Amino acid sequence: MLEELHPQALRIADLLRERGEKLAVADGATGGLLAASLLTVPGALDFFVGGGVVYSFRARDVLFDLPREAYKGMRGASSDYAMLQARAIRDNFGADWGLAESGSVGGSTHPSGAPAGRSCAAVVGPDGFEFARLTETGSDDRIANMEAFTRAALQALEDALSR
Repeated sequence: MLEELHPQALRIADLLRERGEKLAVADGATGGLLAASLLTVPGALDFFVGGGVVYSFRARDVLFDLPREAYKGMRGASSDYAMLQARAIRDNFGADWGLAESGSVGGSTHPSGAPAGRSCAAVVGPDGFEFARLTETGSDDRIANMEAFTRAALQALEDALSR
């Protein structure tokens, strides 16, 4: 999968390097595949600040440093939840751009009740830019969903950077 995503990662890297901007990533149901895809680019330190896999409430508390009240009324795998995380990862890592994915890959019950096969990717950038994209596969295939969610989130980022 990483070989397949490498050309897109190169395009994203070029767009960020052209702008002189940096990115931080919050992987959710993608389990680290977003960061891993981007890190296939040699010299990724030029554009990639860091991030983390947000797979538990503890990880969420540490990476985003937001009070629990910030999530009040939100559900995972939704645009408002992913957007909050994209803003927080960008701000906490001192990046220009934040990419966050929140989803339900299947194979088990999602804590918020989100149906398997649903993911939301959110991108935030300079000058108040914000964009979210929902992906629904309708599948309970955990691995296929992780791959689909990664592709969709990277495409959302590339589309945002290409605007």
